Amino acid sequence: MSRFYLTTAIDYVNNRPHLGTAYEKIAADVIARFHRLAGDDVRLVMGNDEHSQNVFRRAKDAGLDPLAYCDRMEQEFRSVWAGLNVSFDDFIRTTQPRHKVAVQTLVQRAFDSGDVYEGVYEGWYCVSCEEFKPEKGLIDGQCPVHRTKPDWIKEKNYFFRLAKYRDALLEHYAANPTFVAPESRRNEMLRLLEGGLEDISVSRAGQAWGIPLPFAPANVVYVWYDALINYAAAVGYGGDAALFDRWWTQTGQSRRQVVHLVGKDITRFHCVVWPAMLMSAGLPLPTQIFGHGWVLFKGEKMSKSLGTVVDPLAAVERVGPDPLRLFLSKEIVFGNDGDFSWDRFEEKYNADLANNLGNLVNRVTAMAERYRNGRLRAMPIAGELSAAATETEARWRAAFETLSLDAACAVAFQFVDRINEYIATEAPWKLAKEGADDALDTVLWNASEALRLAAVLLWPVMPASCEEIRRRVGDASNDAHPIWARDGQWRVDGERVVVSGPALWPRLEDKEITVSDEIPTPSGPPAPPSVPAPASVAAPGADVPAPAEAVAPSSPGAPESLWPMESRISIEDFMKVDLRVAKVLTAERVPKSKKLVRLEIDLGSERRTLVAGIAEGYEAEALVGRTVAIVANLKPAKLMGIESNGMILAASPDGGKPMLVAFDQPPAPGTRIR
Repeated sequence: MSRFYLTTAIDYVNNRPHLGTAYEKIAADVIARFHRLAGDDVRLVMGNDEHSQNVFRRAKDAGLDPLAYCDRMEQEFRSVWAGLNVSFDDFIRTTQPRHKVAVQTLVQRAFDSGDVYEGVYEGWYCVSCEEFKPEKGLIDGQCPVHRTKPDWIKEKNYFFRLAKYRDALLEHYAANPTFVAPESRRNEMLRLLEGGLEDISVSRAGQAWGIPLPFAPANVVYVWYDALINYAAAVGYGGDAALFDRWWTQTGQSRRQVVHLVGKDITRFHCVVWPAMLMSAGLPLPTQIFGHGWVLFKGEKMSKSLGTVVDPLAAVERVGPDPLRLFLSKEIVFGNDGDFSWDRFEEKYNADLANNLGNLVNRVTAMAERYRNGRLRAMPIAGELSAAATETEARWRAAFETLSLDAACAVAFQFVDRINEYIATEAPWKLAKEGADDALDTVLWNASEALRLAAVLLWPVMPASCEEIRRRVGDASNDAHPIWARDGQWRVDGERVVVSGPALWPRLEDKEITVSDEIPTPSGPPAPPSVPAPASVAAPGADVPAPAEAVAPSSPGAPESLWPMESRISIEDFMKVDLRVAKVLTAERVPKSKKLVRLEIDLGSERRTLVAGIAEGYEAEALVGRTVAIVANLKPAKLMGIESNGMILAASPDGGKPMLVAFDQPPAPGTRIR
């Protein structure tokens, strides 16, 4: 068994955590859960950085003793992490005795080796960053992160001989190409090292809030030097040699990884200062330091001082933690910056969860109950879905092992799409009508088994939801979490009881529900009366074609025409109608409507939601995977509270059911129809 020790940056407690802070913790939890799923021995450590002068000031402003203030803020932070279902194994605080022991042990070793010396420091100091800023690092004289002018400070300090370790660090980088990731952060740190290093301050004078230097107790350890040591303190450095050996020094035979997950703005401390501190103490370096990007809000870094803070629990209170965890994991390339907006969040929630995965859960469980009373038995022919699951696992595992969380999510959802395509191709509703019992049993088992595996693949990202999916497909477990060796294998024997339930992810939309089946007239100018009506039955418009107005014969004795010359359109007018090829990704009946189906379609360059009045002619399940023709440039219209963006083309013979326009050899989605 491999040991995987994962840490996040510890947080200042001068404010509640915002979405940018939560992003790192969610990402760490997803990574830790993947390793637990893989069967590794995992230790995820988070915590609070409490010796900041900002924290001291906030406590004073609140009229509290600093430690009492930190005690209160610990509960604030823990409540947010619990709300986001973050499963840390240890929570360290820099005011804890174990941390003080570790800090004083390590700084004493550096002092004894001659790497800490006394001197005088002066320079620009950003109070919010708790960091000295070089002149060249300022923008218009201000801190580039907080946009405030730093204070000029001159004081007697103790210094750490950081410059001494430049060459050793360069050698370590060369020998360990993945020591710093992603590549952009590694390149930044290499440029910093190649440009030369300066010794750094490790103490502050005239302050009582902090850990005293063991050899100069009138000084406290500088907050950054103090904070970095938490990673070693949390696994027993200076106090529990056996625990430290188990998770850090690895004198046994077990393979171990130590990974630090930090924001890109603090990589210099973690990728240069911290490794030098460990070298000075004669300790092994971590396996990897990953500097992730920021979650931006409207293009700005989330910051209370900048007014760009998003409360992560606002999303949790609305839809639960899993949709937010999925959005942050799937929609942001891990290592890059990503932008958050409520509109984008709702769009992806509807597309990925309500329309795609949620629709698949509803389809599989509903068909199992409808055709087999929920009781399914394994069939010996696994076929292409089993092969797809094997191929998916390899790509999914490779993505996680390189911390490509977005790619891992994409791979899992590609498998979800593959299950939808399988159901569309095999058409179990047809097999049921034909009485093809063995074939139907095979399709239902394979669909439920593939859905179960999809839930295991997505468990690190959406643990609560995936446990519910597993329960619905008859794979409930009493264990704390799934294990891939047991739960990630395709099952070819046994039976299961499948149960349906309410929608896991109801669509986020206007709450107004229209009980009538009638489709309202779309907003905006009406279509020209010369546009022929009979071919379209889909939204926006009417469920059935409007009757043609009576018209005069075009010439004496000639048969009447629906299109007299004066009502016909020019080719220029026709070219204003943008007809496109689209592929149906998901389909479901609209509640309280006999005729309407909600569709998610692929237009090549985008996905859209359409509402079509074709339910009398087609089962929703049978539409998934079909290629259709749509009018792509209609203005949106709300139908039964659902916004429809386009019109599917179909023919409606008098008194007959609608029939979709079809292609002999379907072109690619997005192809224009002329």
